[in-house]
Amino acid sequence: MTITGNEKIILVLLALLLVVVMVLLIKTWTYNFETPQPAMEQTENISYLPSPEAIRRFAGGIRIPTVSTEVYEDTDFRPFDEFKTYLADVYPRVNETMETETVNTYGLVFRWKGKNPNLKPILFLSHYDMVPVAGYDPDQYSEDNDFFLDPEEAFSTPLDEISEQWDYPPFSGAVARGRIYGRGTLDMKCMLFSLMEGAETLIAEGFQSERDIWFAFGHDEEVGGRQGALQIAAMFRERGLSFDAVYDEGGIIAAPGAAMESIQKPLALVGTGEKGFLTLRLRVKGLGGHSSMPPAKSSLVYAAEIIERLNTEQIAARIIPPIASFLDHIGSQMSFLDRMTIANQWIMKPLLIRNLEKTPASNALVRTTTAITMARGSDAANVLASVAEITVNFRILPGDSVAGVIQHVQDICQDYEVDIEVVSEREPSGISSESTRGFEIIREKIGRLYPDAIVSSYITIGGTDSYKYQTVSEHIYRFLPMQLNTFEQRTIHNENEHISLENYGKMLWYFQEIMSTF
Repeated sequence: MTITGNEKIILVLLALLLVVVMVLLIKTWTYNFETPQPAMEQTENISYLPSPEAIRRFAGGIRIPTVSTEVYEDTDFRPFDEFKTYLADVYPRVNETMETETVNTYGLVFRWKGKNPNLKPILFLSHYDMVPVAGYDPDQYSEDNDFFLDPEEAFSTPLDEISEQWDYPPFSGAVARGRIYGRGTLDMKCMLFSLMEGAETLIAEGFQSERDIWFAFGHDEEVGGRQGALQIAAMFRERGLSFDAVYDEGGIIAAPGAAMESIQKPLALVGTGEKGFLTLRLRVKGLGGHSSMPPAKSSLVYAAEIIERLNTEQIAARIIPPIASFLDHIGSQMSFLDRMTIANQWIMKPLLIRNLEKTPASNALVRTTTAITMARGSDAANVLASVAEITVNFRILPGDSVAGVIQHVQDICQDYEVDIEVVSEREPSGISSESTRGFEIIREKIGRLYPDAIVSSYITIGGTDSYKYQTVSEHIYRFLPMQLNTFEQRTIHNENEHISLENYGKMLWYFQEIMSTF
């Protein structure tokens, strides 16, 4: 039987296809999807239930409504003064042992001297300002409202039995049903009080670190941190300080199924970088006049065309190193097809990216996102505006830039008459290495708290104060060791914000351990 030339070509193609399929399968089967976690000593017989005294101190801090405002001068600073005094009163050993100072009146800085001045110090951040609560009257604040209940009943109520409204007043610091309620319990007084509790305990035990330990607590993080963290970081820079590691908020432990339904293990997301942002106001010009004689296209129609192009012609998606590491770590929990796309990015990266683009959460991890947030035409139904306005917010992926995003918008608007105004901007952060003691100690401590947890680097979507400390450290890690389900995550900046006593107790253990073993 003679094989024709076309049949030879088909056989060769089939053979090549078979080779490719075999390579795909072999690489998928042999791919190291989860970096082996180091062997951990188990924390046997350790109770993570915080003491009643620690709970009372934290609840007392929640009762002080340190709410920041967009216009700094409009801030009511009376609660901020009260909070400073409160910390000094309830943590006397910290204030006696550490060097303390204020920056710009309300930025709080603590230095705990170590034994060896030649070792680089470490820095812990937090902030004690909070977002406002709608309809809350500060004059209703009263220390007489004591909702403190017996913490021994901490685990008597399942954590999913939670209301979507305030069960207790938002600044009550109520302790009930195994939780502490109030604005700031998750964002972000929990870290501040964990640090103060840990330091107070270690000082009482006679502990002194080998290296200096610093705390820096900002008072306006929720409105940009320009008066707090920015000023503190500038002071550190002027003094020539350089930190071996900086720890801040920006990542959590997602409960099984909370990050992705297929991941049925706790997922510790450590932010090794964070996105930047850019808000632009576009003024689109066109013919104005009476609505009875409209032109073929008014300014608002032009604006609509620009909106459509901004929404469809987005900046290209790509996989940056923290997300590549994240995919490697979660791959073992995903379907075979998903594992195949991760393991064979040499040929399947476009498919992998398309899959990640399908949901808002994963799409935000692989691209600079575009959000049209505001649009405005005329103020009357029968008037055509000569200028229509569009406000668009970008969250910029590390590796992209403010200038690049502006150029992208200019290219989209080149066929229209548009004025572009920069409302606010911030470049994305750098990326911190996983190959440091600063990252490894996070992995160690989470391995003891949650032996089954997957620990991975991540990219923080929102902004944190830690961005401002890049001038004094290359190793910045954004993470809080609290395991939150989907509902608990939604209470941040929302009604019924609360933290479970178990989460708070584990946070106390975690930060004390880092300070004592770094």
